[in-house]
Amino acid sequence: MQSRKLAARAALALGLAIASAAACADAPSAEAALPFDWYPESVAAGPDGTLYVGSWRQGAVARLRPGTAAPEILVAPGSNGLANTQGVLVDAKAGLLWVCSGSLGFTTVPITPSALKSYDLATGAPRASYAMPDAGYCNDLVQDKAGNLYVTDSLHPRILRLAQGAAALSVWKEDPAFSTGDQYFLNGIALDGANHLYVSAVMAVDYLLRVDIGASGEASPVMRIAAPRVMKNVDAIRSAGPGRLVLFESNAFGNEQYGGADTIATVDGARLTSLTPLVAGLNDPSSGAVFGDRVYFIESKYGLLFKHKDDDAAIPRRVPFAIASQPLPYR
Repeated sequence: MQSRKLAARAALALGLAIASAAACADAPSAEAALPFDWYPESVAAGPDGTLYVGSWRQGAVARLRPGTAAPEILVAPGSNGLANTQGVLVDAKAGLLWVCSGSLGFTTVPITPSALKSYDLATGAPRASYAMPDAGYCNDLVQDKAGNLYVTDSLHPRILRLAQGAAALSVWKEDPAFSTGDQYFLNGIALDGANHLYVSAVMAVDYLLRVDIGASGEASPVMRIAAPRVMKNVDAIRSAGPGRLVLFESNAFGNEQYGGADTIATVDGARLTSLTPLVAGLNDPSSGAVFGDRVYFIESKYGLLFKHKDDDAAIPRRVPFAIASQPLPYR
């Protein structure tokens, strides 16, 4: 009986190893250099494992294909008025790359009003630009199965939506519950498989917020998802399967240069029951992507920019950046 159990376990382990190897055969490199002075803000993964990394300073997007170690510039600096590249999202079905463009400065390209923009996924050619209502700030975005886009607004307590085929952004959910009492509101956004939409506050708080998408596309009341501790400025959020989120705690407003972390959060109803560090000691890890059984992440190093707001010449040149990864732990 014991030998049978051992044989069964061995067969199971072999099967898992083969499945894992097959799933990761087209995965990106575990670590790859980004262009100098890139100051990446967001990362998205395509269904084939291609990674797209936006540059907050250069107003551009780089593409890293699976099996390659060197990125290529897909969206040229300043293309279609792109300035601070915020959230990026791959819409493979429509052949589009969606990008939030910010207006905070520190860029090598002209500053333009914040907007949601789209580019051809294959060539990087501009496709469209959607103004933010009421001079809002396009921070991050996610897409549902019907093709609707949901956008966080950092300057208003609201989530905007670009409905499939619509010509303009509209307010989907506006609520005082999105406020933390500061001048900034929402930051990251993620959608799980059960139509639960999770958003994070710009500031450091001990909760996430959840809005469910109804059967007709309507927004539910805002629910606060309590965390066991104050989180260090959750920038991006990524779904890692049912009841599990990856939180990119950038520590953007903290005093500790290497105080950022990538964290695995377990969701149980209205609570985050655990916050498990995946990687710590990071320099502004503002975003990442989950692909296969790995989490790909960046360090934005924004402190090098913020120290020289009014003196661009003093910003260090030839600053290296990279995208790295860690295995996504089993439950």
